[in-house]
Amino acid sequence: MRISPFLRGMLIIAAISLAVVVLNLETALSTASILLRVAFFLAIAVFIYLMWRDFGRREIGLWDTRHQSAFYGAAALLVADAGWWFVVHLSGLDALVFFVVAAVCVYVLIKTWREQRRYS
Repeated sequence: MRISPFLRGMLIIAAISLAVVVLNLETALSTASILLRVAFFLAIAVFIYLMWRDFGRREIGLWDTRHQSAFYGAAALLVADAGWWFVVHLSGLDALVFFVVAAVCVYVLIKTWREQRRYS
């Protein structure tokens, strides 16, 4: 008897879900979820740091203090905003504030970068 791949996948998911419920593993599952969120946030932070270290640090060091402060301030606020998103489950007004702050930070980063690249 051949079972379609979709049905086989759904049966595997149902078996895993049944094992979690029967063995009362909801706490372990939520703990693993929190650990994965933290690990994902740290992986993103390390990637951004490595990209900055390899490509941007020397160039940004040549900018004037005002533009460096704006760029690094927007980057720090964006990291804090992303950290808030990973810690708190956003909905409603919190989600709106998250996206507005992220959009403003990205705008400042891109505008500062393009402005300094134009005059270099």
